[in-house]
Amino acid sequence: MTQTTEKPAAPLSSRNSRTPRVHRAWFVAAITFVTIIGAAAFASLPGLLIETLHGEFDWSRGTIGFAVSVNLALYGLTAPFAAALMDRFGIRKVVAVALSVIALGSVLTVWMTEPWQLVLYWGVLVGFGSGSMALAFAATVTNRWFVARRGLVTGVLTAAGASGQLVFLPLLSWLVENEGWRPAAVTVALSALAVVPFVWLLLRDHPADVGLAPYGGEFVPKPAPVTGAARRAVTVLFKAARTGPFWLLAGTFAICGATTNGLVKTHFVPAAHDQGMPITAAAGLLAVIGVFDVVGTIASGWFTDRFEARRLLAIYYAFRGVSLLFLPMLLAPTVNPPMLFFIVFYGLDWVATVPPTIALCREYYGEDSAIVFGWVLASHQVGAAVVAFAAGVARDVFGSYDVVWYASGALCAVAALMALVIRRREPSVPAVA
Repeated sequence: MTQTTEKPAAPLSSRNSRTPRVHRAWFVAAITFVTIIGAAAFASLPGLLIETLHGEFDWSRGTIGFAVSVNLALYGLTAPFAAALMDRFGIRKVVAVALSVIALGSVLTVWMTEPWQLVLYWGVLVGFGSGSMALAFAATVTNRWFVARRGLVTGVLTAAGASGQLVFLPLLSWLVENEGWRPAAVTVALSALAVVPFVWLLLRDHPADVGLAPYGGEFVPKPAPVTGAARRAVTVLFKAARTGPFWLLAGTFAICGATTNGLVKTHFVPAAHDQGMPITAAAGLLAVIGVFDVVGTIASGWFTDRFEARRLLAIYYAFRGVSLLFLPMLLAPTVNPPMLFFIVFYGLDWVATVPPTIALCREYYGEDSAIVFGWVLASHQVGAAVVAFAAGVARDVFGSYDVVWYASGALCAVAALMALVIRRREPSVPAVA
């Protein structure tokens, strides 16, 4: 008798892990992009409100800057815990709740009459919500759904925030100028809520949920939910903090936040208005920064896939520092060609630092890289918070922002040197587990 041996059937996961013509990962990335755009409205508004709230309530610029600094600090400090919560409860639930909290905090500002309410509603609520929607969200999606093209996808998702700025800044500045700041705050709330159905119905937590391998990789079963999200976030921080690259990355990213979100995004419009430029014109320039930020960040992602991330960071920070040193000489009542050159140059560099920073986190810290990047992002936002407050105080004390622009240019030079100090990780050195 001849014994026949049947070939065992392929596991279900293997049969389902065939890559379709257009991989599902690209649809997930597209939904993530739209989600970040919808949530970006909250980041477009604070710089438009400084002069308006100062005029209506007679609050000092330092007081308003403090509320913005609380928002920026919580945005960063929430991010690593949000990354861990996504591992525990899934991306969809965390992001949907975060968008709802942003909407709640924004709409409550309509009825505020005291500075502490601005701090609570815009600083605390919007800060917590936006922190859960921070770049750790983009890093988590990229790490789970992509093996190939990670740098490019990181650049595209990072650029989504700039795209949101491009979409919302002209609209919000027009509303503030013509209808008042309250309709603008309601617009922010509605834009955040409008994205929730897309997140809940279309976003998926892991490729294994739909039987696929990540783009460019092999099929990986969905890991079990990780309990103790807060404990894990803190544990990863303590492990990473024992390594030199973490402090260098955190330091450079703190300067990045100080010279972008803390300074330019918050104080460029009032600084230009000090020189006689209309708020709508200054907001339009920030929107143009957003246009070139999209180009620069996507290009940076492409560069990160091909060139050494440390050198890219050094170049980006050096260029940014030079541009900020020239800015005080360019501010004027009207938009002139040198100012347009600054806008283009600075815009290309706005968040181009993100893809190489995420790549270095991934290189050193492996599976914990999203949480480590969350802590690095926390330093980014703490730096932004300090400068958002300090720049407002400097304006109250000195009557101009000049000293802040020069100090920020010098800080960028320090960041460029710090980036060059980061060493390439040797293969024998294990990543933080």
